[in-house]
Amino acid sequence: MSKRQGPPKHQNRYAWKPNLGQKINETEPGGRFRPLSEITGVCQRCKDQIDWKRRYGKYKPIVEPAKCQKCGKRNVRQAYHNVCTACSKDLGICAKCCTQVKQLIGRDVSEEESERKALEEAIRGARERERRTLLRLMNRGNGGESGPSVPKIADRSREGDIFPVASLDEYAEQARQQDDSDEEEGGEFPEN
Repeated sequence: MSKRQGPPKHQNRYAWKPNLGQKINETEPGGRFRPLSEITGVCQRCKDQIDWKRRYGKYKPIVEPAKCQKCGKRNVRQAYHNVCTACSKDLGICAKCCTQVKQLIGRDVSEEESERKALEEAIRGARERERRTLLRLMNRGNGGESGPSVPKIADRSREGDIFPVASLDEYAEQARQQDDSDEEEGGEFPEN
C-alpha cells in the first residue's frame, strides 16, 4: 500500500467511459428508447451516488420489486432504494439511506400521474394544430414539461399580426386595393 498522500501525480486527459467500444442496444434499459427512470425520493447525497453509478457503468437496474424495510410490502420499484415511496413521503426520510430529510429530490409518482392526466386532457381539448405541436415537442425530448419553450394552448397574443383587420371581407377588400395599386405602378409579374 502506498504512503503517498495529496493530489494525483498527473491529470487524466479524457474522462473514462464504460463500455466505450461496445454497441448499446437501444431497446434495453438505459438505451435511447428505454431511458433509465428518474431518481426520486432520495436526499442529494444519495442521488449523487446513484448518478455516479450510472455514469461509470456500475448501475444495475432492479428486476422485480423489493420489500420495503418499513411496511414490508413489495413496493420498492427503484434500484438501490430500501423504502417505498409512500413510506418515504409519510415519514419524511430518504428512500435509500433512511435518514430524516427536509427536502426529497424528484417528484412523486402520483404527482407525475396527475400531471400526465392533465396534459392528456389538455391535448384532447386542443385544436389539431396545437395538439400536433405539443406531441411533437414531447417526442423531441421536452417531455411535456411546462417551460418557456412550450407554447400555450390557444395563444392569442399574435392574433393581429397575421390578419390586421377584423373581418375577412375587409381583408379581401384591402388586398384588392393593394393589387390595383401594384398594377398602376407597373409591378406585374413577368411571364415565363
